Amino acid sequence: MTPLRIHWCSPLDSGQQKASDKYDTGRLDFAGIVDFAQEADELGIDSLLMGISYHMPDPLPMIGALVRETRNVKFILAYRPGLLHPTLFTQVVNTLSWMSDKRIALNLVAGISPDEQAYYGDYVAHDGRYARTCEFIEILRRFWAGETPLSHHGDFYQLDNAQLGLPFKDLERPRLYLSGASGIAQQVAVSHSDCWLRYGDTPEGIAEAAREVLAAGRSVGIRMHVLARETRDEALAEVEAMMENPDQQHREWVRQFVARCDSEAVKTSFRLAEGAHHDWLSPMLWSGAVAYRGGPALCVVGSYEEVAVYLLEYKKAGVSEFIFSGWPTRDEMRRFCQHVLPRLRELEADLDRQHG
Repeated sequence: MTPLRIHWCSPLDSGQQKASDKYDTGRLDFAGIVDFAQEADELGIDSLLMGISYHMPDPLPMIGALVRETRNVKFILAYRPGLLHPTLFTQVVNTLSWMSDKRIALNLVAGISPDEQAYYGDYVAHDGRYARTCEFIEILRRFWAGETPLSHHGDFYQLDNAQLGLPFKDLERPRLYLSGASGIAQQVAVSHSDCWLRYGDTPEGIAEAAREVLAAGRSVGIRMHVLARETRDEALAEVEAMMENPDQQHREWVRQFVARCDSEAVKTSFRLAEGAHHDWLSPMLWSGAVAYRGGPALCVVGSYEEVAVYLLEYKKAGVSEFIFSGWPTRDEMRRFCQHVLPRLRELEADLDRQHG
């Protein structure tokens, strides 16, 4: 079986130091981000997710700079159809493919908030954004298939004899991730992507939600947090310390933001957190930070061995890749790669031998 792919979320903001604090915005520590990416490269992280939101630096120029500062780590560009025309977007991605020697993948996000979409002049409703995403991807894939000139007359885009002189390197295309938890998001993921990317749940919950995606031959990835320590008691103590003196004003801001969201992924994560028993969805899955950090903050917590064993349960449920974060995210990435990942690889090897 193919080993689990381990990605990490690059800290484009400075909001990953503590689970219950407000986001630290209004500045860019680019030297720190370069240093983070270089350590991820050295540790063997597969890819870094470069997120997108109005409160963060734009990921496109960031990736353009970071590919020149790293050698092996790949970059998953999160971007929203509707911000750039598909011809220009394909041109940008193709350029990055040459700059990085193809170390670029795409996480296309239809959008989670009508408020935030409006900041960029986009007023298309939820299902319409997914319909636009389908049309967007279709055009991109036609470019990558070598179609030129390209004409398209759809509901969202009009092109007449469009041409690009620079193809994706080696005439290939990037791996496509599609995010979302709604029915239409799953349909688009199955028809237009390589991997359906969603927020966390228990292994049993993921297996149920992903059944049709897996049956269609698509991969499943999870975006979540991890907190691993030498012993379970140490991990639980760390959780308790992180939640001391929480920023209740920030929690209220998040609550109001979520109330106006039209994303099923966001709403599902908050419903899971609200229904958790004392903030635990399972003995290993902690939801206490969701109220402060949103859907990605569902967190696997335990000893190094426990976390490795639990992640293997996700693999058995059909998950093939993870995009992790932590608090502080760089410390957690280092700890994960040094202590959890070797154990996880041993468990995967044992599982392969059992099925061999």
